Amino acid sequence: MHNPPSLDHLWAGWRHSYITAVSEPGNTSLDPDESGSLFERILALSDDEGMIVFRGATCAVLLNAFPYTSGHMLVLPNRAVAELEDLSDDELVEMSKLTRDGVVALKAAYRCDGVNVGINLGRAAGAGVPTHLHTHVLPRWDADSNFMTAVAQARVLPEPLDETLRKLRAAWPD
Repeated sequence: MHNPPSLDHLWAGWRHSYITAVSEPGNTSLDPDESGSLFERILALSDDEGMIVFRGATCAVLLNAFPYTSGHMLVLPNRAVAELEDLSDDELVEMSKLTRDGVVALKAAYRCDGVNVGINLGRAAGAGVPTHLHTHVLPRWDADSNFMTAVAQARVLPEPLDETLRKLRAAWPD
């Protein structure tokens, strides 16, 4: 069986400070000192430093540090919960509402043709942070595949995260 080459990302080094502020490479589980999951540590940062689009009572929305495309957001509970069935009713309702608001913001900020919304539960399902479930919300366009992904196995992201953050906050529904 032929394994295709892995997908590379063309990106800028300014992202390094965001990543190292919250986690050692590959550490997505609870710290030995119990300081929290990767997402709990991000949520402990300021909104700008953590790239947090919106904070709710039980859940928050932040930018994906490794986006598939510009505008890729994560909706997650404020506490580390691995399983969907372990969410409280309040968390489940707020996650749903924030996912809807994220779709509204993406459509307003990016005029996308569609939106992908999904949750990967567990490592076997593709969860990159299996200890803290999160919903991916990202814009899609009719012709959003390009030669870089198809030929070079790389993604080109047209704007820095701080610009994406600015756009989505400005488009966030009241």
